This record gives sequence, structure tokens and C-alpha cells, in this order.
Amino acid sequence: MQAASVGVQGQSGAQVATGYDAFQEIGISEFLKLMIAELQNQDPMNPVDNSEMLAQIGQMRQIASNDKLTSTLESVLLGQNVATASSLIGRLVEGLTEDSEKIIGQVDAVTVNDGDPQLLVSGKTIRLKNVLQIIDEELIASDDLAALEQAGVDPNDTTTEGE
Repeated sequence: MQAASVGVQGQSGAQVATGYDAFQEIGISEFLKLMIAELQNQDPMNPVDNSEMLAQIGQMRQIASNDKLTSTLESVLLGQNVATASSLIGRLVEGLTEDSEKIIGQVDAVTVNDGDPQLLVSGKTIRLKNVLQIIDEELIASDDLAALEQAGVDPNDTTTEGE
């Protein structure tokens, strides 16, 4: 059911479009309260039609189902992000801190802060989404300068490593 988005302006009761739909934010408990209030206050001589009641119950189930699905998908995404971040422990990465400082170093630990996986690199925190690249340590071990430059790493830059 799509509800019109209308607001009341002043005492004249003129309706103006607001672009806000309160039904988009209604939860299952609020919906149940509204439905019970509607049933308690209905006209006994003209009760709610059964088809209307079934439609409202269907909407209630759809809202509950959508809420559960959203919650489940958010949990799956968090689990996947934590698994990805955990697989980087011990690996060499390049990323940006919250202060937009570029840092290169080994991932020492993974933490989750407000549902956001973060990597501890050289004593600084990098959000998983701010990892710029994962660097193959064999390239550094072989001292292959051309491969390092191809990977976008400046072998002479030691200002961000190990600080």
C-alpha cells in the first residue's frame, strides 16, 4: 500500500506535499497499536470488512518479514567483513587512517567498532573499506624494485612504515 505524502498547513487545512512518508518508518508494534485502536473504535453498525482486515494483517506480516530480512542481511554482511578483515592478519597492506594519513604496514589485529571492521596497522587504525591495496610480501623480500613500483609502493618511503 502506498500512502500519499501530505502535510497540513495552518488552520485552513490546506494540504501540501512534504515528501515525507510516515508509513515508511512505522514498526510492527506501532502498526499493531494502530490496528487494535482501529478495531476498538470502529463503528459497530459498519465494522471493518474482512478483506480489509486480511490486507492489514498481510501488511503487518510483510513489515515483520522485511525487518527480519534486513537484520539477517546486515548480520551476514558484518560476518563476511569480519572474515575478510581477519584474513588480512599478518599481511602487508596500504590504507588510509581516519585522518587520511597513508600508512603501509603489517596487520596486527582486527577490531569491530559499531559494526565496522577495523585493522590495527603499525599502531594505527584503518577501516576495512579504507584499505587501498594488499601487498605481496614476496615482492618486498625479493628486493624487486620494479615490481614494488608496479604495485604502487615507493621502496624509499619509510615515513609511514613502522611508526
